[in-house]
Amino acid sequence: MKIEVIQAILEDKPILQRMMEFYQYDFSEYDDSDLDSHGTFGYAWLDHYWREQGRYSFIVHVDGKLAGFVLVNQFTYLSDSEWSIAEFFIMRKYRREGIGRTTAFFIFDKFRGVWEIHQLENNQPSQHFWRKVISEYTHGQYSETLLNNESSRGPIQQFDNTNKEMISD
Repeated sequence: MKIEVIQAILEDKPILQRMMEFYQYDFSEYDDSDLDSHGTFGYAWLDHYWREQGRYSFIVHVDGKLAGFVLVNQFTYLSDSEWSIAEFFIMRKYRREGIGRTTAFFIFDKFRGVWEIHQLENNQPSQHFWRKVISEYTHGQYSETLLNNESSRGPIQQFDNTNKEMISD
């Protein structure tokens, strides 16, 4: 199985918009979001990934087929964090095959510094995935903080990969 994580270009935006709808459909179970009057969820910040510094979008391919995406930014909850996964989506058919792990490792290796990964309080599958992946990536060297404020609730894992050696799979 060939996994590729490729930085998206402006021409990829319609692909990301369509995949974002699947992601938000899955996520609506946890954030209680609804469709708008046009029958879409919409994603207010997608355009910003081509207009603002510190935002990066990636498309995941498996054997040449679209399989998901990752949005990385520098908007963090914890003051000493530098990087954050804003959105992370692997299509259901590709889950539990190591694709998410490989994708996360690639992204972490691409952006060195202090990372934070936040999950919603009621999204247990996401919490399980990120704790497992981050623990493996850092060899257990990460901290976890429970966020509980007006903007969000849930765990945040934080780690520093500034001096980590590259993973070679």
